[in-house]
Amino acid sequence: MKLTKLFFLVFLVQLFYVIPKTSAQLFEFLYNLCGENHSTPNAYLTNLKTTLNSMSSNTQITYGYYNFTAGQQPNKVEAMALCRADISVDDCRDCVSSSASSLLSVCPNSMKAFGYSDNCVIYYTNISLFHVLTDRPFWALRFDGRITADIPKFNSSLTTLMTSLQNKASLGNSVLKFATGNTKVTANQSLYGLVQCSPDLNRLDCVKCVQNLTLSVFTQYFITTSPLYMAKGGRVVSASCNLRYELYPFYKNVTYIATPPASNRNATTSIQGASSSKSHKIIAIVVPIVGSLVLILIIASFCIFVRRKKQIKFSGNFDKEEMDTLQSLQFSTGAIKVATENFAVENVLGKGGSATVYKGKLTDGQEIAVKRIERHAVLGEEQFKNEILTLAKLHHGNLVRLLGFCLEEDEMLLIYEFVVNKSLDAFLFDPEHRASMHWDTRLDIINGVARGLLYLHEDSQQRIIHRDLKAANVLLDADFIPKIADFGLAKLFKADQSQAVASKVVGTHGYMPPEYLIQGQVSLKSDVFSFGVLVLEIVSGQKISSFQIGEKQESLLAYAWENWQEGKAWNLVDPALSPAFSAEILRCIHIGLLCVQNNMADRPTMSSVSLMLSSNTMTLEAPLQPAFFKQNRPMLLSEPSQDNSSDQSNSRSLSVNEASVTELYPR
Repeated sequence: MKLTKLFFLVFLVQLFYVIPKTSAQLFEFLYNLCGENHSTPNAYLTNLKTTLNSMSSNTQITYGYYNFTAGQQPNKVEAMALCRADISVDDCRDCVSSSASSLLSVCPNSMKAFGYSDNCVIYYTNISLFHVLTDRPFWALRFDGRITADIPKFNSSLTTLMTSLQNKASLGNSVLKFATGNTKVTANQSLYGLVQCSPDLNRLDCVKCVQNLTLSVFTQYFITTSPLYMAKGGRVVSASCNLRYELYPFYKNVTYIATPPASNRNATTSIQGASSSKSHKIIAIVVPIVGSLVLILIIASFCIFVRRKKQIKFSGNFDKEEMDTLQSLQFSTGAIKVATENFAVENVLGKGGSATVYKGKLTDGQEIAVKRIERHAVLGEEQFKNEILTLAKLHHGNLVRLLGFCLEEDEMLLIYEFVVNKSLDAFLFDPEHRASMHWDTRLDIINGVARGLLYLHEDSQQRIIHRDLKAANVLLDADFIPKIADFGLAKLFKADQSQAVASKVVGTHGYMPPEYLIQGQVSLKSDVFSFGVLVLEIVSGQKISSFQIGEKQESLLAYAWENWQEGKAWNLVDPALSPAFSAEILRCIHIGLLCVQNNMADRPTMSSVSLMLSSNTMTLEAPLQPAFFKQNRPMLLSEPSQDNSSDQSNSRSLSVNEASVTELYPR
């Protein structure tokens, strides 16, 4: 009997030691990436162990986001961990603790490392990490299973869902930026999505992070056009954000208690326990300070009153809700005058029919472009308001970025990021510059404009019709990434609205479709028509209003159509382009002609155009007769000689470097 008890005791002791080890051995990262090796400096290794141990043992954090730092440069370590916001606090702590304990053994000699498990992501580095957008490295997982239904419809639903979730997540607070949701794709099928950002990011960086991963991964690995394929599920994870979609409700309902840590919660206790003599001293100090503050407030209120008196009368066109929304975007006239050296002539970038664009530099060194709208301009006030309200809600790499505006002292000013290469027409229609624009550059511009329009039509919070797409309103940054600009004539539609009748026909001749020019009918296909004209201009290197062959002036659309019908489409192509890319060039002519067809219903949507551009094997329909074409007598449309050369913008582009994509079950 005693022997049996002894064996049982030994068994319990062994079990006590084995269970923790087995649990630790069970933890594995789904994906990990080790950075460059270091020479194991003792200081760095000590700081790294301190940081990871602090993270592993912390039991105070209840909101799922951990960030720790230790040491000074060059041996400083910054580390973060982010849990999925739909798991419990205990599950989160277990994941962070296991990840922090395991990462150093997985990457023993690395200055930076990244690890991801199902419930959390962990990352440490020797460079600045907090409040910095870090979407590389990333890891992606694709779930096998081809969607057999209407893939373009699924793709459109997915894009809409992810855009909605990124916007919701970006509006979170400093401890939680997270959103889940679903949308109906068919009567019997829903699509479920999740988006989460590191809460230390600002709103714009959260949106950028999600968009960067979407553009880098979704369109390359989850949705392909050759062959036409869309995965039934997928997830992408980086240090700053992660996103996932499935055909089933994969997320849970548990969320963290989003209470940020308070460093001085008991500060009031010591004050309450102070002696009465200290209270008298405090009163003696506080009373003069309060009096001074009251005086300052009175002076400030008077200054604000005087300033408002200076504001021009049409500032009342913004209602209270709009002004509250736009308050953070307002600049003072004084700041812009300083930035542009009082609108100096030498700072003029370009002039349009109703505005002048100036280059400027803010006090922090940031270069800007300032669009100064003339006070007596026809539709000036209306376009000014329209552009602000439209652009303030838009965030996309192929759209110009509005930094702010100024509406005081008789000035209507729009402030944008500065773009080095100005507008597309400055390159495309200049003989010297055009020769330097090789086909790969032109094709990237076509694809970028298509992505921007697709965002406006289907992926933004509201459907937006640009109504004035042309080469002068496409800006090029230092890397020739196109950005659609000048939203003064934009038309906002409801989500279920596809067309309307405009009270005024505004735009640029040559780029307006016949149903809009003649009947005032505005639709998504209006922008598709303008895009088709732009594609044919990019291919030919000539402007629609001044297209000519030799000494003879022709109609660009008619000439393209006639030569296509005769099998001589290459006659349209800019001589500066190499025949080596003839297949791609001719395909773009084909797509351009589909976009400018006379009947609005025959033109493709921008989602279809994007698929056509991304797939060289997708069969295209034969184009029908273009607009403004009469048999044996093409109609020539002229454009005003003075273009509205518009805004300036700039945004950095991110290169794809450290990335890993995993397919759960190979197809």
